[in-house]
Formats: sequence, C-alpha cells, structure tokens
Amino acid sequence: MDFKLELVAVPVSDVDRAKAFYEQAGFTADHDHTVSEDIRFVQLTPPGSACSIAIGKGVTDAEPGSVKGLQVVVSDIEAAHRYLTERGIEVSEIADMPWGSFVFFSDPDGNSWAVQQIQPRSNA
Repeated sequence: MDFKLELVAVPVSDVDRAKAFYEQAGFTADHDHTVSEDIRFVQLTPPGSACSIAIGKGVTDAEPGSVKGLQVVVSDIEAAHRYLTERGIEVSEIADMPWGSFVFFSDPDGNSWAVQQIQPRSNA
C-alpha cells in the first residue's frame, strides 16, 4: 500500500500576493478556482515535485505564516541558490551541515522553507 503525500495547505493572508511569490519562485499554478465568496483554492507545484501546496481562502484554519520547515530536495544546492536569487527570492547563504547543504527562504507571511541537497552516503 502506497501513501503518497500530494498536497500541503499553506496558510496565507493575501492569496494574490502569495500566488505571485510562489510563481516568482518557480512554482507552477495548477489551479486557481473560486468556489464561493468564502472559498478560493489555489494549487501550486514546485518544479519537478509530485507534491503541491494549496493556498487560498477557506483552505485552512491555520494562522498565516505558521507553517515552518517545509522542505524540498535538489540535486545541486548551488544551482538552486542561483535559480532562486535570479528570480528575486531572498534566500540565505548556503549552509553546509553533515546531513546536507541547505538554503532557506520564507514567503511573505513567514511560512518557512528549506532547500536541501542531500550529502552522498559514505560506504563505511
């Protein structure tokens, strides 16, 4: 039995501002549907990911900016850092740790992301 994580709700205060930010970061807007005055569902997918995020109105009761530690994995952290900065996203410098190399960024509400390049496993 497979359990595939396909959608994570990310609480935002301004749907259009958040959508523009994530598109600027390279996410693809898959859906933007207004169901009613109280419900708007926007689904965005990071490049190459099988999992998407959902932002919108009436999507989650969580406080905007309360999601911390979302993480995506890349094969080349230097290329990812360059990709994001060239797109105007404010990211941290590359942090090398024993379990991987990272850059960090936050959306306009403060939901935080880590971008990780996993270190190759040693054959020890």
